[in-house]
Amino acid sequence: MKKWMQLPLAAMIGALAPAVFAGDFDGSKTLICAPVQAIACHAGEACETGMPDEVGAPSFLRIDFAKKAIVGPKRITPIRTMELDEKQILLQGTELGVGWSLALNIADGKMVGTMSNRDGAFVLFGSCTPL
Repeated sequence: MKKWMQLPLAAMIGALAPAVFAGDFDGSKTLICAPVQAIACHAGEACETGMPDEVGAPSFLRIDFAKKAIVGPKRITPIRTMELDEKQILLQGTELGVGWSLALNIADGKMVGTMSNRDGAFVLFGSCTPL
């Protein structure tokens, strides 16, 4: 291949690569997610940072977009709303008196989940990958 064609071809391949992988996190595939950091906050107290299991969060959860559900080791929680834009998918629901939301970065699968009720809030940070 001629040298003058190598650079444009490499640039085209590089430009197409994100489009190929973006489909992994656009809501078309079931994902497995692992929360790796948790923050717990209660009114009038300092927030505490720790591991997800310290706040009762599962080590892994599955996002089943086809069934509109978050599947954990003990419960299946319905996804009540789902909104997709060019950067993220926002999921929301409620369970056992707790409102939750999960934001999923469609470029890299990073996730941030929040859970709150009248007593306080929890924030979970983690990553997802397709099953």
